[in-house]
Amino acid sequence: MMFRRQDAEALHEGSAEGPPASKRREEDMTDSEVTIVGAGARLEGNVVSAGSLRIDGQVKGQINAEGDVALSPQSQVDADIRAENVSVGGRFKGNIVVKGKAHLARGGRVDGNITSKTLVIEEGGIFHGQSIMDAAASSPAPGAGSGSGAQSSGSSPAAAQGTAPSAAAGKDTGQVKVP
Repeated sequence: MMFRRQDAEALHEGSAEGPPASKRREEDMTDSEVTIVGAGARLEGNVVSAGSLRIDGQVKGQINAEGDVALSPQSQVDADIRAENVSVGGRFKGNIVVKGKAHLARGGRVDGNITSKTLVIEEGGIFHGQSIMDAAASSPAPGAGSGSGAQSSGSSPAAAQGTAPSAAAGKDTGQVKVP
C-alpha cells in the first residue's frame, strides 16, 4: 500500500487541527498523482501512468502518461514519450509527442523528434532532431525513427519560441537562422 504525503500528515495531525479527514480526502482526489522513478531505479518496458510522472533514474522503452512527464537532470531515458506536457532536464533519446508544451531545460539533451503545440528550449539545452509544431500533436512525427531528420541546435531565442521559418505549414525543418 502506498501513502501520499497528505495521508501521512493526516495520520499525525490531531483532529482539532486543519480540515476534517473527509474534507482532506476530497481535496486529495482533485490533486493529480505523481509517480516517481527514483534515482537508483532502472526500468525497461512500458511505463503507463494515469497521472504525472517524474523520472530521476533510467528508463528504456515506452512512456505513456495522461499527465505531465518531467525528466530530472540526472535522468537517462531511451524511450518514446506520449504525454500532456514534457520537461527534459537530463539525457533523452527517442521521440516525444505531447498535446501541449515540450520544454528542454538548461543542461538537458534531446536526441530525437518532438511533436508539440509549443516548444521551449532554454539556453544551454541541446536538441538534435526534428520539431513538428502541431496544434493537435496527436500523431507521431512522420518518418520518426528513420534517422533522416534534420538536426537543430537549440540555444537560440528563435528556436526557444518555436518561431523558425518552415518549409511546410506547421513543420520546422530544424534549421534556425538568428540575425
